[in-house]
Amino acid sequence: MPDDDKTPAREVIADYAQQHFRYFRTADGTVYAQKNGHPVARPIRSQGTTGSHRQELMVGLFRDGLGVFNGTALKEALDLIEALALTEDVQPVHIRVAPGFDGATWLDLGRDDGRSVRIHSTGWDIAVPDPREVCWRRTQLTGELPLPAKDTDGKGIDLLLRLCNFAGAQTECLAIAWLIGCLEPSVPVPAPFLTGPQGAGKSTGGRMLVRIIEGMTGDLRRAPKDEENLIAAVAAGWVTALDNLSHLAPDLSDLMCCIVTGAETIKRALYTDGDVVRARYRRPLLLTGIDVGVIRPDLAERLLPLRLERPQVRRTEAELWAEFEEVLPVILGSLLDLTVKVRAADADIPTDLRMADFAHLCAQLDAATGLGALTAYRAALDDLNDDVIEGDLLAQTVLKHAAGLEAGVQQRMTSTEWLHCLTGLYSGEECRPLPKGWPTTGKVLSDRLKRLQPTLAARGVLVDWGRTSTARYIEMTRPRATPPQQGHEQPSAF
Repeated sequence: MPDDDKTPAREVIADYAQQHFRYFRTADGTVYAQKNGHPVARPIRSQGTTGSHRQELMVGLFRDGLGVFNGTALKEALDLIEALALTEDVQPVHIRVAPGFDGATWLDLGRDDGRSVRIHSTGWDIAVPDPREVCWRRTQLTGELPLPAKDTDGKGIDLLLRLCNFAGAQTECLAIAWLIGCLEPSVPVPAPFLTGPQGAGKSTGGRMLVRIIEGMTGDLRRAPKDEENLIAAVAAGWVTALDNLSHLAPDLSDLMCCIVTGAETIKRALYTDGDVVRARYRRPLLLTGIDVGVIRPDLAERLLPLRLERPQVRRTEAELWAEFEEVLPVILGSLLDLTVKVRAADADIPTDLRMADFAHLCAQLDAATGLGALTAYRAALDDLNDDVIEGDLLAQTVLKHAAGLEAGVQQRMTSTEWLHCLTGLYSGEECRPLPKGWPTTGKVLSDRLKRLQPTLAARGVLVDWGRTSTARYIEMTRPRATPPQQGHEQPSAF
């Protein structure tokens, strides 16, 4: 064939690509390629080790007998495809868990054949999702899950609890509630903090919880030293598990709050001056450690303490994980069965807790099983409030001052006057030195009290801010106790 009659290589590649792949863009402008009939999507510019679209395009062209093309032709064809895809409808991509049609939820099993679990109002089944309903994104952190077992009659939950060393039924029901929350993409869940004495199996228990969702390749990792690396790790997987924490710096504490309830980061795109890259994230987070020191109040509201105890009989790692891998299909099947029951249960939404979605999930779990998860969650938050107060001398001083207030009487002072009052109360007649971190100005005191406001309210001390015609003030009140009403349950003390 004369050279003039040959179809340019870039056109051959572009025609083949449009016949065998579906191209679309996400809200941030990234273009993805999805093989026809398959739910896994890959960014067309990716060079990732999990397989890039460029690689699967080259393999397809070669296996279908169209030849091997040079890099220039591939680049020109992909440039054209990317430009055409920017006019297509926007569709999101998901890692591990995704919302589907008609209120269903999908769980990616990480399999090459694309089979996933569809959780709906009447049960769950295994199927390959319609590519226009769910687009999965895979990374190196996307492990493969076994096919969950059917008709387990709840045996998997018992097997899991037997393998873990949870201290009591309250801890067990909270762990189950968290696992159910991990299967719901629209519900922010608090971060379990596995704690207990040395040798209690905190890391092993954490790995088990993670591997139920992420497969046997899921694991714990050390906390990255900077925010950028932690966000990259969070964005590449579903459950982020940080092991053996001994200290929570303020920056790391704030970042954990953002991971649990959701946030967005923006940074400059590589090799550009004006373009930016947006990264939105909200992921389940899991922590382990004996003691992390002082916990800040905003993080305490997003934690879920799970206490473990030392096992009486030790087992080898090989024996333990062999049994866990063997029973994982049953555990996953029982968890899916319970998830369906919980979603079908009707329960009121608790309106007094920060993580209201998770509190509602606990209430639904109680309605379905009677485990008492909501009561356990309230008790866990109450214990965390005690931890915050025990680690904050300012909070202790405020409570000591409030103890002398008459119930129902409002005390107003400027922030500077409050600083002088609380400093004098802490120093006492012996004028003991102020601790490191004690507020030095009225503004610093006001900011600290704003952080402590929910913790103090949980202990019956209300702090509020206001302004008169001449100055701003801080108001402190110890409200009168409300007598229980006839025929109603007495309000919880938490």
